[in-house]
Order: sequence, then structure tokens, then C-alpha cells
Amino acid sequence: MSTTLPATHTSRAVRHQRHDVNDRPFIVIWEVTRACQLACLHCRADAIRRRNPLELGTDEGRALLDGIAAFPKPHPIVVLTGGDPFERPDLADLVRYGTGLGLSMALSPSVTPNLTADRLQELRDAGAKAVSLSLDGARAETHDAFRGFSGTYADTLTAAALVRDAGFRLQVNSTVTRSTVEELPQLLRTVLDLGASLWSVFFLVPTGRGQQLQTLSADEVEDVLHWLADVSTHLAVKTTEAPHYRRVVLQREAAKTSGDTVVHGPLYARLTEATRRELAGREVRTRPARPPIDVNAGRGFMFVDHQGFVYPSGFLPHRAGDVRTTAVTEIYRSSPVMRSLRSPDGFAGKCGRCEFREVCGGSRSHAYAVTGDALASDPTCAYDPPR
Repeated sequence: MSTTLPATHTSRAVRHQRHDVNDRPFIVIWEVTRACQLACLHCRADAIRRRNPLELGTDEGRALLDGIAAFPKPHPIVVLTGGDPFERPDLADLVRYGTGLGLSMALSPSVTPNLTADRLQELRDAGAKAVSLSLDGARAETHDAFRGFSGTYADTLTAAALVRDAGFRLQVNSTVTRSTVEELPQLLRTVLDLGASLWSVFFLVPTGRGQQLQTLSADEVEDVLHWLADVSTHLAVKTTEAPHYRRVVLQREAAKTSGDTVVHGPLYARLTEATRRELAGREVRTRPARPPIDVNAGRGFMFVDHQGFVYPSGFLPHRAGDVRTTAVTEIYRSSPVMRSLRSPDGFAGKCGRCEFREVCGGSRSHAYAVTGDALASDPTCAYDPPR
């Protein structure tokens, strides 16, 4: 696709962070534990069965939340993940403490026997606002194979109802691989039926157990991103490790104005036709697409692992600091790793010369996983910017 926009282009099609990204993150993901009873094939964390004694304790966790609340308002969104955060008995205490500091607290649990209506209600009463659940296939066989246990697909559908009944906003997370991509239209129908407020589609980074799975080619990723832009009129969509979704949205907007033709590949055609069949005869609401926000690793985003080590992303193993020894505000603002990722003019290859580098920047995690250089071009992006 040749349609381009100037680097200074502003558009309502993409949301821009309203604060200085060098000063504070938009979102902080805290891996409160690595313990989990599942054995997911794509797991970044290589989760373990029992909690690590080196995890941040309750008091250390409160200190971390104090540090996050020290960022200027509006404070970053805080997502407690794992492993399975429900493995921590002090989870409600941490949520309550963070809420008391004025932080917006969200949860990303695994679907295990820990996830009960009573536990969800306890966390809702403590102040948590949103819960994300993973659904990686449209069929039980696909999802259960991903998660390592039979019955997880059915349990996830039940858990989604419990989450909504408890008053949480529901987000569904789905991982796309070569073996699951054709199920996306059917999965879309399921996500709509679950009443999710947001669908987060994750493009596999070959790290951890995820090295066993097949990633999509750059052209296939491009087709999926265009398909997601199509279906984003039915529910809010975000992409994880595919920031070029924002470039696609902007290029599509420019094409509407210029009358340029958008050329798609065969995967897009198959997904589009399958979506037509899946949604035929169904009442599906249509709404203005929710604009994606220009967050990227180290640029509005920060990940804290279970031992308090800070990274630009959970999929980019460049350690930026340790909250046990350094204030989290200082790590985000001053770490050389974080600062380099906020300077896209320093990116190599086509990412460095791309006119969308400020709003996209490419997946730094994919660049590192494939090339060993976090500042290299994103190999999952098919766009070749002008030279």
C-alpha cells in the first residue's frame, strides 16, 4: 500500500498520549507472581507451579504502588498479571491499596479453580475495574491445546460470565499464530457473544514457550491488521506487539480521502469472507471504531516482573532497573534502555526512516527476538517507507 501521511500528521483515527511520554507511562504491567497452574504454549514467563520466594512481598508491593502513584496525574493504569495473580493471597489487599492511592487497577488472571465468583467479588469490592481473560481459539481443541489442559475453553466461557456478573469490564486477549489465524472470524463471533468491551489481539513474539509456535509472515500480519480495522466497528480492538496497526489505520484513512486503492492479500480475503458467513443473520452493532493509542515498549509502557526488575515490555528482556533499589519514576524516566526506545529517529533500517515512526515505532520485541537488536527494524511489518 503506497498511501502515506506526513510525519506531522494528526488524526482522530489514532489517539495520542496527552502527557509527555518521557515523564510518565500510560500503563504499568506488574507480574505479581510467576506461579500458575496452566502450561500455556506461548507463555512469555515459563510460569512455574509455586510462588518464587524472591517475589516482591506485600509491603514491597505497596511501595511499588506508591512509586507508580508518584507519577503525575492522570496516574498510569496498573494491570496485575502473572503467572496467575490469583495465586497471591494478598491480591485483594494490593488492589485495595492501589485503589486508595487513586490508581486504576485491573487484573489478568488465568482460568483455574482460583477464579471463583467469591474471589472476583472480593476484588471488585477492593476496587478493581477490569479483568482480561485469554481465549486463543474458536474451538475447544485449539484453545485447550494452547493452555495445556482440556476443559479450559469451556471454563473460560464460564469465567467470562462470572467476570461480567461481578461488574467488571471484560477484555478478551487472543494470540495469533499460523495455526490459529483462520479461526479469527469465528473467534470474533465468540468475543462479541461474551459481551467483551475490548478485544486485544496479540501477535506472537518467539520468546519463552512461544518459540515452539509459528509466527505469521509480514504480509499475513498486514492482512490481519486490515481485517481488524474492518471489524473494529463492531467492538473496540487493540493490538499487542503490532504497533503498525496504527500505521494501517492512518493509511486507510488517507486512502479514503485520496481515493487510492488498498491492495490486500489472500489471507485478508479469506478472513473477510469467513466473517461474512459468521455474522450473517446476526444482529451485530456497528459503531465508530475506537482509535488505537500510540503506546509502545518504554514509550508509555513499562513492565515490572515478580522480583521487581523493570523492563520496557514483558517480551523485551532488556532490564532497565530494580524497584528494590531505585524509584520506579527514575527508572522509567532515566534508564538508557527506556530513553533509547523513546527516540525512534535512532531506530535502524526502515523503522528509522518511516514517516510513521513517531506514532508506530514497530514492535521492539519482535525486532529483538529476530535480530538481537531492540532498535532494529520490525521484521513483522510489510510496509516499505519512501527512501
